Amino acid sequence: MKFVSGLLVALSAASANAFTVNAPRTASPKTALSVTAAEWDVASIGRSVRIEGSSREHWEFPDPNQEIVQVGVDSNGRPVETLIELWIGPDWTPMKVKAYTEDGMMRPVQSLIGTRNKAAAIDINNTGPGDFPLNAAAAYAGPGMVQQRADLLTNNQGRYIEGGAVHSVNFDATVDQVQVLLYTDTRQLNAQVELLNGPNNFKQKYEVFTNNGLLNSLYVIFNTPGAGNVVRVTNLAPLEFPCKAFIASV
Repeated sequence: MKFVSGLLVALSAASANAFTVNAPRTASPKTALSVTAAEWDVASIGRSVRIEGSSREHWEFPDPNQEIVQVGVDSNGRPVETLIELWIGPDWTPMKVKAYTEDGMMRPVQSLIGTRNKAAAIDINNTGPGDFPLNAAAAYAGPGMVQQRADLLTNNQGRYIEGGAVHSVNFDATVDQVQVLLYTDTRQLNAQVELLNGPNNFKQKYEVFTNNGLLNSLYVIFNTPGAGNVVRVTNLAPLEFPCKAFIASV
Protein backbone atom coordinates (compact mmCIF):
# COMPACT_ATOMS: atom_id res chain seq x y z
CA MET A 1 0.00 0.00 0.00
CA LYS A 2 2.52 2.56 -1.25
CA PHE A 3 0.14 5.51 -1.25
CA VAL A 4 -1.01 4.83 2.33
CA SER A 5 2.65 4.80 3.37
CA GLY A 6 3.04 8.22 1.76
CA LEU A 7 0.07 9.51 3.71
CA LEU A 8 1.61 8.29 6.96
CA VAL A 9 4.85 10.13 6.17
CA ALA A 10 2.91 13.31 5.42
CA LEU A 11 0.97 13.00 8.66
CA SER A 12 4.11 12.73 10.75
CA ALA A 13 5.95 15.54 8.94
CA ALA A 14 3.20 18.15 8.72
CA SER A 15 2.31 20.58 11.47
CA ALA A 16 -1.23 20.68 12.81
CA ASN A 17 -1.09 24.44 12.28
CA ALA A 18 -0.19 24.26 8.60
CA PHE A 19 -1.72 27.28 6.89
CA THR A 20 -1.91 28.50 3.32
CA VAL A 21 -2.71 32.13 2.51
CA ASN A 22 -6.10 32.25 0.83
CA ALA A 23 -5.10 34.40 -2.15
CA PRO A 24 -5.88 33.50 -5.77
CA ARG A 25 -3.47 30.79 -6.82
CA THR A 26 -1.81 30.56 -10.21
CA ALA A 27 -1.01 27.51 -12.28
CA SER A 28 1.85 25.32 -11.07
CA PRO A 29 4.70 24.43 -13.44
CA LYS A 30 3.88 21.30 -15.45
CA THR A 31 5.97 18.17 -14.87
CA ALA A 32 6.65 15.19 -17.08
CA LEU A 33 4.16 13.18 -15.04
CA SER A 34 1.36 15.76 -15.21
CA VAL A 35 -1.81 14.04 -16.31
CA THR A 36 -3.40 15.70 -19.32
CA ALA A 37 -7.09 16.24 -19.79
CA ALA A 38 -7.04 13.62 -22.57
CA GLU A 39 -6.17 10.92 -20.04
CA TRP A 40 -9.43 11.71 -18.22
CA ASP A 41 -11.51 11.28 -21.36
CA VAL A 42 -14.05 8.58 -20.47
CA ALA A 43 -13.52 6.74 -23.76
CA SER A 44 -9.77 6.42 -23.10
CA ILE A 45 -10.00 5.23 -19.48
CA GLY A 46 -11.31 1.74 -20.17
CA ARG A 47 -14.64 -0.01 -20.64
CA SER A 48 -17.10 2.85 -21.19
CA VAL A 49 -20.81 2.34 -20.49
CA ARG A 50 -23.84 4.56 -21.08
CA ILE A 51 -25.97 4.49 -17.92
CA GLU A 52 -29.54 5.67 -18.14
CA GLY A 53 -31.15 7.59 -15.29
CA SER A 54 -32.04 5.44 -12.25
CA SER A 55 -29.75 2.66 -13.55
CA ARG A 56 -26.36 1.37 -12.46
CA GLU A 57 -23.27 -0.49 -13.66
CA HIS A 58 -20.27 -1.98 -11.89
CA TRP A 59 -16.66 -2.82 -12.73
CA GLU A 60 -14.63 -5.67 -11.19
CA PHE A 61 -11.06 -5.18 -9.91
CA PRO A 62 -9.68 -8.55 -8.78
CA ASP A 63 -5.93 -7.77 -8.55
CA PRO A 64 -4.77 -7.27 -4.91
CA ASN A 65 -1.38 -6.06 -6.18
CA GLN A 66 -2.94 -2.88 -7.59
CA GLU A 67 -4.60 -0.29 -5.37
CA ILE A 68 -5.74 2.79 -7.31
CA VAL A 69 -8.74 2.86 -9.65
CA GLN A 70 -9.47 5.74 -12.03
CA VAL A 71 -13.16 6.67 -12.33
CA GLY A 72 -14.56 9.04 -14.94
CA VAL A 73 -18.15 10.13 -15.58
CA ASP A 74 -19.39 12.62 -18.18
CA SER A 75 -22.44 13.55 -20.25
CA ASN A 76 -23.34 15.42 -23.42
CA GLY A 77 -23.58 18.67 -21.45
CA ARG A 78 -26.51 17.81 -19.22
CA PRO A 79 -26.28 17.72 -15.41
CA VAL A 80 -24.90 14.56 -13.79
CA GLU A 81 -25.95 13.11 -10.43
CA THR A 82 -24.26 9.88 -9.47
CA LEU A 83 -23.37 7.69 -6.50
CA ILE A 84 -20.02 5.90 -6.69
CA GLU A 85 -19.48 3.03 -4.25
CA LEU A 86 -16.53 0.80 -3.42
CA TRP A 87 -17.62 -2.79 -2.83
CA ILE A 88 -15.36 -5.29 -1.04
CA GLY A 89 -16.80 -8.75 -0.45
CA PRO A 90 -20.49 -9.61 -0.65
CA ASP A 91 -21.91 -6.99 1.70
CA TRP A 92 -19.27 -4.38 2.64
CA THR A 93 -19.30 -0.85 1.20
CA PRO A 94 -16.41 1.01 2.91
CA MET A 95 -16.62 4.13 0.73
CA LYS A 96 -19.40 6.15 -0.92
CA VAL A 97 -19.00 9.27 -3.06
CA LYS A 98 -21.98 11.34 -4.19
CA ALA A 99 -21.10 13.51 -7.18
CA TYR A 100 -22.96 16.30 -8.95
CA THR A 101 -21.94 18.49 -11.86
CA GLU A 102 -23.98 21.14 -13.63
CA ASP A 103 -22.40 20.30 -17.00
CA GLY A 104 -21.00 16.81 -17.48
CA MET A 105 -19.10 17.80 -20.61
CA MET A 106 -17.39 20.93 -19.30
CA ARG A 107 -16.83 19.62 -15.77
CA PRO A 108 -16.88 15.79 -15.74
CA VAL A 109 -16.57 13.67 -12.61
CA GLN A 110 -12.91 12.67 -12.18
CA SER A 111 -11.69 10.68 -9.19
CA LEU A 112 -9.15 8.11 -8.00
CA ILE A 113 -10.42 5.50 -5.54
CA GLY A 114 -8.34 3.02 -3.52
CA THR A 115 -9.27 -0.67 -3.30
CA ARG A 116 -7.29 -1.29 -0.08
CA ASN A 117 -5.26 -3.86 -2.11
CA LYS A 118 -8.22 -6.22 -2.12
CA ALA A 119 -10.42 -7.76 -4.77
CA ALA A 120 -13.09 -5.12 -5.16
CA ALA A 121 -15.75 -3.61 -7.41
CA ILE A 122 -16.71 -0.05 -8.28
CA ASP A 123 -20.45 0.55 -8.65
CA ILE A 124 -21.68 3.68 -10.46
CA ASN A 125 -25.35 4.53 -9.97
CA ASN A 126 -27.00 7.24 -12.08
CA THR A 127 -29.27 8.83 -9.48
CA GLY A 128 -30.57 11.44 -11.93
CA PRO A 129 -33.88 11.28 -13.82
CA GLY A 130 -34.43 8.95 -16.75
CA ASP A 131 -33.81 11.61 -19.40
CA PHE A 132 -30.33 12.45 -18.01
CA PRO A 133 -28.06 9.56 -19.11
CA LEU A 134 -24.35 9.57 -18.39
CA ASN A 135 -21.21 7.87 -19.67
CA ALA A 136 -18.93 6.16 -17.16
CA ALA A 137 -15.68 4.21 -17.15
CA ALA A 138 -13.35 2.74 -14.53
CA ALA A 139 -9.93 1.07 -14.75
CA TYR A 140 -6.74 0.67 -12.76
CA ALA A 141 -4.88 3.99 -12.85
CA GLY A 142 -1.62 4.32 -14.75
CA PRO A 143 1.72 5.04 -13.01
CA GLY A 144 1.74 8.72 -13.97
CA MET A 145 -1.65 9.32 -12.45
CA VAL A 146 -0.76 7.49 -9.24
CA GLN A 147 2.46 9.51 -8.98
CA GLN A 148 0.64 12.78 -9.54
CA ARG A 149 -1.58 12.06 -6.56
CA ALA A 150 1.43 11.17 -4.42
CA ASP A 151 3.25 14.35 -5.49
CA LEU A 152 0.33 16.44 -4.26
CA LEU A 153 1.26 15.40 -0.72
CA THR A 154 4.98 16.05 -0.97
CA ASN A 155 4.87 19.30 -2.96
CA ASN A 156 2.12 21.12 -1.04
CA GLN A 157 1.33 22.11 2.50
CA GLY A 158 -1.95 20.67 3.70
CA ARG A 159 -4.59 22.29 5.86
CA TYR A 160 -6.24 20.66 8.88
CA ILE A 161 -10.00 21.16 8.91
CA GLU A 162 -11.81 20.47 12.18
CA GLY A 163 -15.22 18.86 12.19
CA GLY A 164 -17.85 21.40 11.11
CA ALA A 165 -15.26 23.82 9.70
CA VAL A 166 -14.97 25.25 6.18
CA HIS A 167 -11.86 26.03 4.14
CA SER A 168 -11.77 27.66 0.69
CA VAL A 169 -9.08 28.43 -1.89
CA ASN A 170 -9.36 30.86 -4.83
CA PHE A 171 -7.84 30.19 -8.26
CA ASP A 172 -7.25 32.66 -11.07
CA ALA A 173 -8.01 32.26 -14.77
CA THR A 174 -4.59 30.74 -15.57
CA VAL A 175 -5.56 27.51 -13.77
CA ASP A 176 -7.24 24.91 -15.99
CA GLN A 177 -7.52 22.07 -13.46
CA VAL A 178 -7.45 21.78 -9.67
CA GLN A 179 -6.70 18.62 -7.69
CA VAL A 180 -8.05 18.02 -4.19
CA LEU A 181 -7.11 15.28 -1.73
CA LEU A 182 -8.79 14.73 1.64
CA TYR A 183 -7.73 12.19 4.23
CA THR A 184 -7.71 11.44 7.96
CA ASP A 185 -5.53 9.56 10.43
CA THR A 186 -7.65 6.36 10.04
CA ARG A 187 -10.77 8.01 11.50
CA GLN A 188 -13.89 8.37 9.40
CA LEU A 189 -13.94 10.89 6.58
CA ASN A 190 -17.24 12.69 5.98
CA ALA A 191 -16.74 15.81 3.91
CA GLN A 192 -17.98 17.86 0.98
CA VAL A 193 -15.88 19.47 -1.76
CA GLU A 194 -17.44 22.10 -4.02
CA LEU A 195 -16.33 24.08 -7.05
CA LEU A 196 -17.95 27.52 -6.97
CA ASN A 197 -18.04 30.30 -9.55
CA GLY A 198 -19.68 33.29 -7.96
CA PRO A 199 -21.18 33.69 -4.47
CA ASN A 200 -22.54 30.28 -3.38
CA ASN A 201 -23.03 29.33 -7.03
CA PHE A 202 -21.63 25.80 -7.06
CA LYS A 203 -20.90 24.16 -10.39
CA GLN A 204 -19.72 20.80 -9.12
CA LYS A 205 -19.84 18.95 -5.82
CA TYR A 206 -18.56 15.76 -4.18
CA GLU A 207 -19.69 14.33 -0.85
CA VAL A 208 -17.68 11.46 0.59
CA PHE A 209 -18.15 9.07 3.48
CA THR A 210 -15.71 6.33 4.43
CA ASN A 211 -15.01 4.55 7.71
CA ASN A 212 -11.25 5.01 7.23
CA GLY A 213 -10.01 8.20 5.59
CA LEU A 214 -6.44 6.91 5.41
CA LEU A 215 -7.18 3.72 3.49
CA ASN A 216 -9.80 5.50 1.37
CA SER A 217 -8.83 9.12 0.92
CA LEU A 218 -10.84 11.26 -1.52
CA TYR A 219 -8.95 12.46 -4.60
CA VAL A 220 -10.78 14.44 -7.28
CA ILE A 221 -9.87 16.75 -10.15
CA PHE A 222 -11.95 19.76 -11.11
CA ASN A 223 -11.90 21.39 -14.53
CA THR A 224 -11.83 25.14 -13.86
CA PRO A 225 -12.52 27.08 -17.07
CA GLY A 226 -12.66 30.86 -16.82
CA ALA A 227 -12.06 33.15 -13.86
CA GLY A 228 -13.52 33.38 -10.37
CA ASN A 229 -13.22 29.70 -9.42
CA VAL A 230 -13.19 28.75 -5.74
CA VAL A 231 -12.76 25.31 -4.17
CA ARG A 232 -14.57 24.99 -0.85
CA VAL A 233 -14.12 22.08 1.55
CA THR A 234 -16.61 21.47 4.36
CA ASN A 235 -15.92 18.88 7.04
CA LEU A 236 -19.37 17.37 7.71
CA ALA A 237 -18.15 15.19 10.58
CA PRO A 238 -18.34 16.07 14.30
CA LEU A 239 -15.61 18.17 15.89
CA GLU A 240 -13.56 15.14 16.98
CA PHE A 241 -13.15 13.94 13.37
CA PRO A 242 -10.79 16.40 11.64
CA CYS A 243 -9.49 15.85 8.13
CA LYS A 244 -6.60 17.23 6.17
CA ALA A 245 -6.97 18.85 2.75
CA PHE A 246 -4.42 19.29 -0.02
CA ILE A 247 -5.55 21.64 -2.80
CA ALA A 248 -3.41 22.70 -5.77
CA SER A 249 -3.49 23.29 -9.51
CA VAL A 250 -2.57 20.36 -11.75
